[in-house]
Amino acid sequence: MPVVYPHRVRTLTLQVKRESRRNKIRVRDATAPASRKDKRRTMQNFSELQISNYTKERLALANFSTPTPVQAAAIPQALEGKDVLATAQTGTGKTLAFLIPVIEQLLEHKTAGIAALVLVPTRELAMQVVDQYNALRGKQLSPAALVVGGLPEAKQLSAIRAGARLVVATPGRLEDYIGRKLINFRALRVLVLDEADRMLDMGFLPAIRRIAGVLPKQRQTMCFSATLEASVVHLVNDYMKTPVRLAFGSVLKPSENVRVQAFEVSGDRKQAVLQSLLAKETGRCLVFARTKRGTEKLANNLNREGFTAAMIHGDRSQSQRTAALTGFQQGRYRVLVATDLASRGIHVQDIAHVINYDLPEIAENFIHRVGRTGRAGKMGVASTLFGRDQRSELLQLERTLGIRMERMQPDGDVTAIEERTRMGIGRIERARVDRLPGEVFHAV
Repeated sequence: MPVVYPHRVRTLTLQVKRESRRNKIRVRDATAPASRKDKRRTMQNFSELQISNYTKERLALANFSTPTPVQAAAIPQALEGKDVLATAQTGTGKTLAFLIPVIEQLLEHKTAGIAALVLVPTRELAMQVVDQYNALRGKQLSPAALVVGGLPEAKQLSAIRAGARLVVATPGRLEDYIGRKLINFRALRVLVLDEADRMLDMGFLPAIRRIAGVLPKQRQTMCFSATLEASVVHLVNDYMKTPVRLAFGSVLKPSENVRVQAFEVSGDRKQAVLQSLLAKETGRCLVFARTKRGTEKLANNLNREGFTAAMIHGDRSQSQRTAALTGFQQGRYRVLVATDLASRGIHVQDIAHVINYDLPEIAENFIHRVGRTGRAGKMGVASTLFGRDQRSELLQLERTLGIRMERMQPDGDVTAIEERTRMGIGRIERARVDRLPGEVFHAV
């Protein structure tokens, strides 16, 4: 079935501008030079922040010194207690941009009860936010409570009852806890919506509205999103008070640090082209497939051809997904094969190459896929494989995003790989492919 890429970039932009004027949202494009009225000097070092010495020491111990643009712009505004709406590409440091203000709130107001809530779309992202917070909190703050599906309730509820003052949650499980009266937010001071666009894409809007309905009206709200869909604007109108709007470059284009290229290949050559790209890359590689079955098939085939690969998709259990991500992060697996649904939970540093084995279903997913590489100022490569019958779909994708991918031709190595595969040379026998925890494969 053909992929449809809605041409809505200009429409959304105009709609956002109208909504901004009507609701008096302060809009500042963080890529533009500051006006004469804006006398603030851009923060160059975390030591310049008006925060506690304790937090400065914790940041230094964690080797955080120079803020990213989103951190430099958002943190001072959030520290003043203002609502913040920030849109930026993935890999720009949004997590620290809201964690530092949250930590300062917790240090300043030491009353009992949950003071801060962070809502995220996936379990993996929730776990990574908790890990980042626990690395910074030190001994003066209690551990955060993780509230997600797919993990035992007992440990989560124990953390809440032990006095956690920060809760990081996915909407579905948190709504369940609220309905069962297992958690209350009477002391809440800060709400953070991280990757708001993805939460709405996943159908969490009703849950978010029900959760917001039990939170104190007097609170600070921060919303971070990779894209600014009309639905996000409506969410802002309902739950934020004259937010400071920070926009960092184009969120509908890949980062300038990523070289995007496309290979036209027939279906029977895709596997060989994929193997050729992986063989030339020495760093971590992330491969995207459209379906769960396709993900599993790719992971199996790659391991039989001698690549160490893991897989992650929506049907994997939490332990399986954690095993795959941990192995990928630690270098035990050089290749991770994933679906779009799972991609938002992949926050692994130093991914050298993203390969779109299948075209994404919607244009925004292309940005989120490519955003896994070229992070923190480093360079990355994103390759897309498409068939002759998908030319129009690729062109439509390019028009929607306003980009042009460099057209590449498969090199001679592909023919050699096809011949080796046909002859069975170098292939690991099926019986020798061992299944490890998490349906991860390792060639012995």
